[in-house]
Amino acid sequence: MFAQSLLSGGRIDSIRVEGTQRIEAATVRSYMRVNPGDPFDPVRLDRSLKNLFSTGLFADVNLRRDGDVLVVVVAENPIVNRIAFEGNRRIDDETLQQEIELRPRVVFTRTKVQSDADRILEIYRRSGRFAATVEPKVIQLEQNRVDLAFEISEGPLTSIRAINFIGNKEFSDSTLRDEVTTSEASFWNFFSSTDTYDPDRLTFDRELLRRFYLNEGYADFRVVSVVAELTPDNQDFIVTFTVEEGPRYRFGAIGIETTLRNLDPESLRDQATTFEGDWYDASEVDKTIEALTEAVGDLGFAFVDIRPRVQRDRENLTIDIVFDIQEGPKVFVERIDIEGNTRTLDRVIRREFRLVEGDAFNSSKLRRSRQRVQNLGFFKTVTVENEPGSAPDRTVVKVEVEEQSTGDLTFGAGFSSSDGPIGNIGIRERNLLGRGQDIRLSFTLAGEASEIDFSFTEPYFLDRNLAAGIDLFRTTDDRDDESSFEEERLGGSLRAGFNVTENIRNVVRYTAENRDITDVDSDASLLVRSEEGTTLRSGVSNELTYDTRDSRFDAREGVIGRLRTEFTGLGGDVTFVKASVSGGYYYTVFEDYTISTRGSTGTIAGVGEDTRISDRFFRGGGNPRGFEFGGIGPRDRNTGDALGGKHFYTGTVELAFPLSLPFDLDVRGRLFTDIGAAWDLDDGNIPVVVDDSSNPRVTVGTGVSWNSPFGPVVLDLGFAVVKEDFDETEILSFSFGTQF
Repeated sequence: MFAQSLLSGGRIDSIRVEGTQRIEAATVRSYMRVNPGDPFDPVRLDRSLKNLFSTGLFADVNLRRDGDVLVVVVAENPIVNRIAFEGNRRIDDETLQQEIELRPRVVFTRTKVQSDADRILEIYRRSGRFAATVEPKVIQLEQNRVDLAFEISEGPLTSIRAINFIGNKEFSDSTLRDEVTTSEASFWNFFSSTDTYDPDRLTFDRELLRRFYLNEGYADFRVVSVVAELTPDNQDFIVTFTVEEGPRYRFGAIGIETTLRNLDPESLRDQATTFEGDWYDASEVDKTIEALTEAVGDLGFAFVDIRPRVQRDRENLTIDIVFDIQEGPKVFVERIDIEGNTRTLDRVIRREFRLVEGDAFNSSKLRRSRQRVQNLGFFKTVTVENEPGSAPDRTVVKVEVEEQSTGDLTFGAGFSSSDGPIGNIGIRERNLLGRGQDIRLSFTLAGEASEIDFSFTEPYFLDRNLAAGIDLFRTTDDRDDESSFEEERLGGSLRAGFNVTENIRNVVRYTAENRDITDVDSDASLLVRSEEGTTLRSGVSNELTYDTRDSRFDAREGVIGRLRTEFTGLGGDVTFVKASVSGGYYYTVFEDYTISTRGSTGTIAGVGEDTRISDRFFRGGGNPRGFEFGGIGPRDRNTGDALGGKHFYTGTVELAFPLSLPFDLDVRGRLFTDIGAAWDLDDGNIPVVVDDSSNPRVTVGTGVSWNSPFGPVVLDLGFAVVKEDFDETEILSFSFGTQF
């Protein structure tokens, strides 16, 4: 009846709005596609009706005609008065509120409510709770307002019960499980969330598997599918990766070509890390491109584009690669935009960049810049992209970071066969006031020692690539077992460090400290008793480190070398020169088997005076293994007190390998041989008989290490096969500890 009247012709004399409560009639008319004086056009009236519905302001809209008056009847959507979450224990209200669209004083619609309920479900699914349910409840209030409550049943964590692989022949399931981040549920994984189902994590795992196989030479590898199936009880998932490994390839001919004038490709041969006959490794191709880019840049070619031309020979299973060096587009960095750093100052991020505004754009330097920012440890994620600038030869580097907590309050507990029970409390802020400064205070109490440390580091002192810092310390060390005395140290140091190159770092340190030798046993060695009392030390040291290891804590590849020199005698009561050098080489022979060789040597010499017991070298207690701390070196024949040596050397050859244990425990075994000696001292014409020898001591042994949820656990059995009669040995050395 109304529709017929609307279409019966004539012109609109006026528009009357009915049913509004909060919304002005003029606002309703503004969404109409007709005005007074316009005809009753069905097309324009239909568009007006749709416009009003699309605003989301109204639950219902009707149009009718009263003579020549167009009547618009609306029913307003209510306004949200308050939003509450009920039943959420694992995820707090603030987190949920940030994810939903509805807010207090916002127009309520059923569509928005359902959308927000789905968002909450997605949050719980991403945290591994696929059994969660969300039911919105609407409470009607006066004045067309509503309270909205989301009733949440979180449900249990949906864990990964099993991870299976289909199609893998060259690598075992356990090896591939180590390569992916998703892990199977187990009782010792309660500190980790990797055993909960996360589809995004599985997508990342596909890429990890692809990288692993490409780095092992399987250039045709692909992940056919990843299927996650819920168990019949709806409590867990079973994840199955289906893969096609394909054949393994070796590097064929390796070539370098260029059309750039005055650039000799043969001069760049040493930069290639890929060699004919080696197993194909995609990561080595990337390393070669990066090395060539840097080398060519150093020769003055700022704009180059290096692309590998790959020729795959499936019959001979070889891959020929030609690195083609061509002139790249001349692009300069217009500006660097940084977003997301709500706390960290811009300059803290900018100073890690190897590019600045106005520089020639270099993708290799951009990658290194991103890695340096990530290595700060201030951000969860760091994304660096380049976008077109204001001109074709300009680019804008866009940096997006997501900040994370940089403050730590740590409590530690552990046990060591050499130090006994160990407790630790530490407070640290790694990004003080967003300036990148590091401040730390720690307290350590052990059965044989205690220590209080305070340190402060400014990583870019005076806006230069110079890390400056101060350390204050007080330590007590009970050395009664090996040398019949206790030692207390109280002092501080000033230090400055800088990177010579990406892998070489130099640190200079000035230290002043009081050392007090107390509680000397009445039957201690005369050499120990003669040194009882307090001495002041003031000196400088320099430490030069070269480090290319892939990990500081569990190295599998790389080299480390360290040279430390020290002169004490800038005032104070003691004067000596001390030097030591150490190094290590780590190499993975196949799969996860790592061979390492490590060695060190050192010497100390008094300047115009004898050396003192607290400055000499004590060997044993793990270096080398199989001997107690101070178990190697000069020893008073009558009292058995260890006196420390003026010279020492140690060496280790070790094979570390994975242990195939149930439950996928991250346990590694090792076989080792240690060698070492410490000898010589100044007797100060004190009548004592000293047993001393520079002959090498040799131990062989085995051990295991476990990166447990409670911290690293290390157990070694060392057997001294070559030793002196006066040495003190121990077979078992054991330590574990954690911070939480």
